[in-house]
Amino acid sequence: MTMAELKAGEIAEITGYTLGNAAYRAKLLALGLTRGVQIQIINVAPLGNPFEIAVRGYHLSLRKDEVGVIKVKKLTVNDVR
Repeated sequence: MTMAELKAGEIAEITGYTLGNAAYRAKLLALGLTRGVQIQIINVAPLGNPFEIAVRGYHLSLRKDEVGVIKVKKLTVNDVR
C-alpha cells in the first residue's frame, strides 16, 4: 500500500519506495522519510492534495503524487512505538 491510500488520523510505517528515480528518493530521505520511520496522516485537503503528515517530530506537507511513491504498512494502536 502507498501513503496516498491512508486517511487522516491513520498511522503507518515506511517500508520503501515504488520508483527508481534516485534523485527524488534522495529528496525524500533528506526530509526524514526513511524506511522504518512511523508517520501519521494529520490532514488531507478536500480534493486530496496536499497531505499533511507528522514525521520525526515535525509536520510536513506533500503533494499526492509525492506520497503515492512511498510504500507503507498501516499500523494499529498496539503497533505504535
